[in-house]
Amino acid sequence: MERKKIAIAIPASLVSDTPHLREKTSKIGLIGRAAAIFRVKEIIIYPDDPKADQKKEMDLIATLLSYIETPQYLRKRLFKLRPELRYVGTLPPLRTPHHPTESKIKDLKVGSYREGIVLAKTEKGSLIDIGVEKLALIPNKKLAINQRVTVKILDVKKRPTVELADKKEIPTYWGYKVTVTKQPFGKLVKNLAFDLTIATSKYGIPVLKVLQELIEKWRKAQNVLIAFGSPSEGLYEIVRHEGLDLDDVVDFSVNTIPKQGTKTVRTEEAVVASLAILNMHFSFNV
Repeated sequence: MERKKIAIAIPASLVSDTPHLREKTSKIGLIGRAAAIFRVKEIIIYPDDPKADQKKEMDLIATLLSYIETPQYLRKRLFKLRPELRYVGTLPPLRTPHHPTESKIKDLKVGSYREGIVLAKTEKGSLIDIGVEKLALIPNKKLAINQRVTVKILDVKKRPTVELADKKEIPTYWGYKVTVTKQPFGKLVKNLAFDLTIATSKYGIPVLKVLQELIEKWRKAQNVLIAFGSPSEGLYEIVRHEGLDLDDVVDFSVNTIPKQGTKTVRTEEAVVASLAILNMHFSFNV
């Protein structure tokens, strides 16, 4: 059976209420960490303010989420020094299977997987940095320099020999991809092929009231989208800018934090709470 793909949609104004880059970095780090904990495959960043140019905010969120997802041994090669990365030292490590701590050839296991980056091409093939003391060789393939690749370990002698791998074949969770879209939320849902779309909102139906119906839909779906509003506007208000009604846009609008004790729930808090509740009731197939 094909593994289920879970995606989340977060707004460009995620950190609009946070003035300092240090705190922005921390909030975005929580999103990345929650995505990894609950095995999210894709994080989609959508524009939510039609009156504003949100490119700068979207770039910041995408850059930091991509940085967190990248194994530590590849970060210096894939990310140049830039102001947005000033406080990345405060970000929590993901400690996912694709962030291995082993840094020696002797610790590699045949059949295991690693992330790498192409550093050189030779007559024998392409040389890949996979985070150990010697570059690995992909025989008989000339790949683009600086290309990030997923590889499978074939041999662990003096120089590791590897082959390109398809992430779909990896039996464990292997991180998320980050997608920035210019489409507002309503168009996003309409144009992307999700079998099940779930909006989270304090105006939604308490999740337990639709649990059985949601379970049935979840079992049949292969591509699931879980969406979140912004610090200043919920999804009902956000899609209203498009002249739409949220209940007509998504399959379910649910309240995952009924009887909340605070006036508002921050987006990063809603992400953690909602994914935890859904994970409890459904099988998040990796």
